Amino acid sequence: MKDRLRAVLGTLDPLRLLDEIRTVQHHLAGLAAGDRVHVLPHRDADLDRFLKSLAHAWRDGEVRPTHRSGPKPPRHWRTRADPFETTWPRVVTWLESEPDRTAKELFERLRGERPGDFSVGQVRTLQRRVKEWRRLAPVQACLRLGA
Repeated sequence: MKDRLRAVLGTLDPLRLLDEIRTVQHHLAGLAAGDRVHVLPHRDADLDRFLKSLAHAWRDGEVRPTHRSGPKPPRHWRTRADPFETTWPRVVTWLESEPDRTAKELFERLRGERPGDFSVGQVRTLQRRVKEWRRLAPVQACLRLGA
């Protein structure tokens, strides 16, 4: 049994196997894109040709099923009207006088003052705005002192 395994080991060529895997990946990517089914080309195990192809293989992009495109760039525009546009100056005065208040507490205070104007699902929007305000508050204070 060991002799047979050693004989199989002697015939294995990892570079040829990688070349075959890439060929099959390209074929599957073509099928997924709607290309016609065709017979896979038989590749020879020419080591030099294969090694030269590695230098530019990255330019062709990945065809692995695990490949994902890069992250989307951050978006700086609104997709909905700002529900806190009219009440934001009031929230800022609360934040300036009571900086330890959480956005959730401020939201409940807003809902108490203006019942029916805000739904429970809008608390996250206010939390994001408060977080951004807290991030920029030191910069804005410096600008006010310098002006």
